[in-house]
Amino acid sequence: MSTTTTGQVIRCKAAVAWEAGKPLVIEEVEVAPPQKMEVRIKILFTSLCHTDVYFWEAKGQNPVFPRILGHEAGGVVESVGEGVTDLQPGDHVLPVFTGECKECAHCKSEESNMCDLLRINTDRGVMLHDQKSRFSINGKPIFHFVGTSTFSEYTVVHVGCLAKINPLAPLDKVCVLSCGISTGLGATLNVAKPKKGSSVAVFGLGAVGLAAAEGARISGASRIIGVDLNANRFELAKKFGVTEFVNPKDYKKPVQEVIAEMTNGGVDRSVECTGHVDAMISAFECVHDGWGVAVLVGVPHKDAVFKTNPMNLLNERTLKGTFFGNYKPRSDIPSVVEKYMNKELEVEKFITHEVPFSEINKAFDLMLKGEGIRCIIRMDA
Repeated sequence: MSTTTTGQVIRCKAAVAWEAGKPLVIEEVEVAPPQKMEVRIKILFTSLCHTDVYFWEAKGQNPVFPRILGHEAGGVVESVGEGVTDLQPGDHVLPVFTGECKECAHCKSEESNMCDLLRINTDRGVMLHDQKSRFSINGKPIFHFVGTSTFSEYTVVHVGCLAKINPLAPLDKVCVLSCGISTGLGATLNVAKPKKGSSVAVFGLGAVGLAAAEGARISGASRIIGVDLNANRFELAKKFGVTEFVNPKDYKKPVQEVIAEMTNGGVDRSVECTGHVDAMISAFECVHDGWGVAVLVGVPHKDAVFKTNPMNLLNERTLKGTFFGNYKPRSDIPSVVEKYMNKELEVEKFITHEVPFSEINKAFDLMLKGEGIRCIIRMDA
């Protein structure tokens, strides 16, 4: 890795979202050097996650434009700012939309990954150090997105949002582990913790739900019931260990009753990955009394209210929530990459499409049509 660019402004290509819902435009941007506790990285591969599309559409939240989206990626460290000691040029990293400062009460707790300093902030379009953007075009700032902005050949990220990974891991595969796949996988492995031979219901068979199913497969669950309104997803889900399918539209009664009948009183574990509050309630009410655990992963509408009869809890069902699969980005994500490297976790099956950076809008089209799971965007193409 050449160090001739250290301390210099780098001019490179980035896909800029100028306004809500309009196609991204490949522009030449200037990327400033990293400041205190920041790292500048060369992005080699990025992928599109539904969260990018959600904030690009900007229908339900504060619109922050012009902006460089993107947060699921893999890259190589180009240079580091003042105070950065655990990364150096040439290191392979996965940027993560949330962080781990290692200093706050959350980071020091074994139970939490919700860092006070670096937890996700979708409204902030600037760096923490000086409240300024590192991106500009002709002197005008272009805003950051969730501290990562990976739809750029170079980006600047806080050191606490970078997982240093095995340099032998192929970045065009493991880049998808920096967001959705780890979220679903960790929800099952770290929070639901199904026992070998148990039954697991997964609500929503998008990327996160399929990763939750993959976690159940790795755990040795004997029955993995996939619940989705889109029957087209059922065939693909078999690759992720799903053994049975339930489409709520096929029944006149609530889906939790259907699942309870299928499983002699309820599943041992459930993982909810849609964000729809009705599915959350079903996911909780379909677990077995006495030992059932339901885990909520999907992010609900801001006004949603979860309602259930308290007897469901008193009858020894457990309801849990999770954020990013309870993984601490710097401490834990390197080990998820190792699960892939030692063939315990299969990542290739999540990657269904690939496009060159110049055709990034094609990735948005695929996701809007609901085609495929993950689309890799090659930055050098």
